[in-house]
Amino acid sequence: MQYLKNVTLLGASNVKTQDIKECLHLAPTLVAADGGAKIAVKMGQIPQKVIGDFDSIGKKTLGKIPPARLFKITDQNTTDFEKCLAHISAPMILGLGFMGRRLDHQLSALNALVKFAHQPCVLLGKRDLVFHVPATLTLRLAPETRFSLFPLSQMRATSTGLNWPIDEVHFSPNQSIGTSNLTNADQVTLTTDGPGLLAILPRKTLTKVLDGFAAQSTVREK
Repeated sequence: MQYLKNVTLLGASNVKTQDIKECLHLAPTLVAADGGAKIAVKMGQIPQKVIGDFDSIGKKTLGKIPPARLFKITDQNTTDFEKCLAHISAPMILGLGFMGRRLDHQLSALNALVKFAHQPCVLLGKRDLVFHVPATLTLRLAPETRFSLFPLSQMRATSTGLNWPIDEVHFSPNQSIGTSNLTNADQVTLTTDGPGLLAILPRKTLTKVLDGFAAQSTVREK
C-alpha cells in the first residue's frame, strides 16, 4: 500500500481524540492496526485501511468499515504493528497507540522500528516520541533539548550539536548507550554506520523531527 502523504497509524492502546486530530493534521491518511480500528470508529473516523489478523476488532466494528478497506493477514509470527510496517509505504508514519499500557508491547514496537528501518516512522507516547535514526539526519532544535539515544545493536555514530559527543562511543544495548544527552546548539546532525539506533525526544519536538525527515527525503531525491 503506497501513500503519497504521511500516514497516521492507530494502534489499540488508549489515545485521546486530540492526539488523533494532531496527527491527522500532520499525516492525513488514517490507517488502523487491527484493534486500532475500534478506537477510530468510536471517535467517528473510518480508516482508509485496516491491517492485521482481526482478532481484536469485533464484528460490530468490522460492519462499519467498507470491505475493500480491510486487509487481513493471518500470520501469527508478526505483530499487527509489524504487519503494517511491512505493507505501508509512505513518506512518514506517525504511530499512536503503540506506547501504552504494556511494556512488552512497547519493546516489540521499538524492535519493529529497527526491523523495518526502511520505512520512516515516529511513535508517539504521552510525553516522548521515538524513531529509528537513519544514515544521516539533521534536526533544528532549541538548545538544551533532551536528546536520548538508545542502541538495539552494536554500531557507531557521529554527531554535532550534542552536549556530550558520541563519536567515540561504541554503542551496544548491553554496554554503551546514550540516554539523557542534551542539545547545545540550534542544529543537531547525526550519521550512523548501520541500523539499530533509536532517538528519544520530547513529544513537543514532533514538527521539528518531521521537518528533518522531510528535508532528508528531499536531498535523497535530488
